[in-house]
Amino acid sequence: MGKAIRLLKQMRMIIFILVVVFSIVMIRPIKSEGVAIRSIVPDSAAAESGMIAPSQKISPISRERIIEINDVKINSVNDYYDITEKIKQNQTVFIKTNKQIYSLTLNFDDATNKTQDIGIGVYEAPSSNIKLGLDLEGGTSILLSPKKEVNTADLDILVDNIKRRLNVYGLSDIVVRSAVDFDKKKFILVEVAGLNQEEVVSLVSQQGNFEAKIKNQTVFSGSDIVYVGRGSQDSGIDPRAGCINRGSDYVCQFFLGLSLSQKAAQRQADLTKDLQVIPSPGGEGYLSENITFFLDGKKVDELTISQDLKGKALTEIRISGSGTGPSLQEARENTLNEMKEMQTILITGNLPVELEISKIDSISPVFGKDLLKNVFLIALISIAIVSLIIFIYYRKIVVSASIVLSMVAEVIIILGFAVLLGQDLDLAAMAGIIVSIGTGVDDVIVITDEALRGKSIYNWKQKIKRAFFIVFGAYFATMAAMIPLMFAGAGLLRGFAITTMIGITAGVLVTRPAFAKLIEILLEERKEYSEEK
Repeated sequence: MGKAIRLLKQMRMIIFILVVVFSIVMIRPIKSEGVAIRSIVPDSAAAESGMIAPSQKISPISRERIIEINDVKINSVNDYYDITEKIKQNQTVFIKTNKQIYSLTLNFDDATNKTQDIGIGVYEAPSSNIKLGLDLEGGTSILLSPKKEVNTADLDILVDNIKRRLNVYGLSDIVVRSAVDFDKKKFILVEVAGLNQEEVVSLVSQQGNFEAKIKNQTVFSGSDIVYVGRGSQDSGIDPRAGCINRGSDYVCQFFLGLSLSQKAAQRQADLTKDLQVIPSPGGEGYLSENITFFLDGKKVDELTISQDLKGKALTEIRISGSGTGPSLQEARENTLNEMKEMQTILITGNLPVELEISKIDSISPVFGKDLLKNVFLIALISIAIVSLIIFIYYRKIVVSASIVLSMVAEVIIILGFAVLLGQDLDLAAMAGIIVSIGTGVDDVIVITDEALRGKSIYNWKQKIKRAFFIVFGAYFATMAAMIPLMFAGAGLLRGFAITTMIGITAGVLVTRPAFAKLIEILLEERKEYSEEK
């Protein structure tokens, strides 16, 4: 008991405990009821009732979950579909979530000659904040490559374009990022959970149909846009309007310069010449009709039209919009984000380069769930075997239990910091965890052997220093090997590299020092240990 209290007072053990507790808080294991909302289809019954697709920034545990439909409890995805398939046309449906109750009705859609879709995509409620990769959760991964060489700016446009298009369709569990391989060839990786291969290919392969309309008449489309402002001279916070404190929040206005074709400019003049001018408090009036933007037939934004554009065939125009925030800085950031989205929308119909599909991977959710169970089963068996071998070798339960504790703690720390960094847990990441555990076992065995079996000319401090020299040598060698793997295979091994680096860093900074302190305390029983051996 005295040794346990002494151990808990050591700084290295305090740090170890704090890091493990922090990791558990980040993972946040919990039993959730209902099914989680993955996506909300625009213009569906759910969207009209006020339901919103979850943001990618929201942690899995914090996502909105459907608990009941018409007072019937929802315990699984099968329960959800069994109930929704029985909903009839014009029937009022009450959906209770963990946040509020929604009322919706499935109306008859004259355009499609079908009953309106409920428009909710769901999946099993998450039991932690760990995000599973597509190969474990199910979904589709597509690797796109530009048909010609592109610079970084154009690649960013392509990435933003695909993100915007997928967001328009109400999808939330998506990853779109650029990647570069060892040959400096550029790619775009698109990962979408919950959709099959055909649906994802259909979405990302479309070239994008952008239209701007006034009174439901097209003013200009993507092909009419000659130039979209991206520099500080023709885009940014509008210096004439600036930011205004409205008491409870701030609002800022942005401007964005455009160059249109002469035909589009004339269409704009014809459609605005008869519109009325509505004065505004700031002195600059606007027209009685707004300009509405559509992407692939879906409405994505709507802005007012300055009175300066009334009846004028101008090829150089400025459009504006606004953003809000509780503070001036947040308002400016939100406004600039709104402007960037608008830039992406306007560029959508005029992509800098076409894309082709280089690689497609698709996996069903059922197979992914079985695969995850098998991975955890193998991990438990591996830990049990290693624990048994360690016990047989040392024949001392305290030492064996300490090594096993170090292994388990390291896994918890890796998962916690993976959640913190937003890293999905895919098969590559799981392999990285296994590598980290293997490296950790090697290190703690080195520390144990140096401390308990070292030559008598060394005292325990010298032995621990000698052990840590070996540990840090292995650490830097592994880190050097992992950095190139971050970019190998167009970033497909990124999860492996990140989890490995998290694991070995946590090991040398947290778990190894704590384990060494534990061994130091055990050295007080070395004589007894030697006699037993």
